[in-house]
Amino acid sequence: LLPKTVFFACLFLGLVTAGSSLSCKWMDDKFKQHNEETLKLLDTMVSANNSTNITEVEDTVPFPNHLYRQVSKASAEDKLAFTVQVLEEVAALFEEDHSSASWEDSTVRNFLNIVNKQAEELHSCVSSLSKNSQLYFKTEMYFKRLSDDVLKKKGHSAEAWEVIRKETKAHLMIAEPLASSLHTVN
Repeated sequence: LLPKTVFFACLFLGLVTAGSSLSCKWMDDKFKQHNEETLKLLDTMVSANNSTNITEVEDTVPFPNHLYRQVSKASAEDKLAFTVQVLEEVAALFEEDHSSASWEDSTVRNFLNIVNKQAEELHSCVSSLSKNSQLYFKTEMYFKRLSDDVLKKKGHSAEAWEVIRKETKAHLMIAEPLASSLHTVN
């Protein structure tokens, strides 16, 4: 767990100091607020049986630190495209059968509404959303492995959903400083 924490701290510092000329009023004003709300909703979704063996999953589907390192050096448009893709992939995961999880349906709906709103608003921040095809493909494959190797292989169980919840929280914790690095410097 410590290496992830150190990685997040380094990534945060690198992204925040990068700066950008990309201007997006919604991102400047609302993204952080919405992201904090999604994190709070994820915290309310903690399973009563919170004893998931995350190490087993990390061995099967390791967290894509390398993608975040790569995108931290990318253009503002690629950072934005990556953030939008992560949000869309997270939404797709949470639209799968979560009936085995002990979550309130209204909480999941609220979470999905906010994540989809974030993706939609960020997507509208640039006229043509660029896609680094290699980065896009690797990100897509990571989320596909989460779906296939965690959710489907474990029958969409409560344990599998707890893993997805934890992984999602890690992604959203990185998304905020990534988006913050794109703020217009006044």
